[in-house]
Amino acid sequence: MTLPRTPSQTVGPYYAIGLCRRPDNELDPGGRELSGTLFDGAGEPIPDGMVELWDAEARAWGRCGTHPDGRFSFRIRRDARTLDGYVFARGLLKHQRFRIDVDESETFDIRMQGEDATVFYVQ
Repeated sequence: MTLPRTPSQTVGPYYAIGLCRRPDNELDPGGRELSGTLFDGAGEPIPDGMVELWDAEARAWGRCGTHPDGRFSFRIRRDARTLDGYVFARGLLKHQRFRIDVDESETFDIRMQGEDATVFYVQ
């Protein structure tokens, strides 16, 4: 007997295909680059995810699909302090919200699970 697939088995990689057709990753075209990698629970890069950032102070928003190696990048204000973010990826029925306290670093990796998992907020 074969059981039908459940939604969690059939979700994705539709986010990046449908929503990342043009570059929307420049919150501030003259700003600095913030990049990182999206990792799954096994520490493998997620090649078909999507990351969104929101800069509330500047009222700026951006979206970036991950590359085959899981990398993403944004241009943000040079004096940005805090950014809100969302992860969309295969297997997630609801996006995951996180916050970045921006300092002088230029990288921010997102880990979905595991020992060094990113802290996600309930909405």
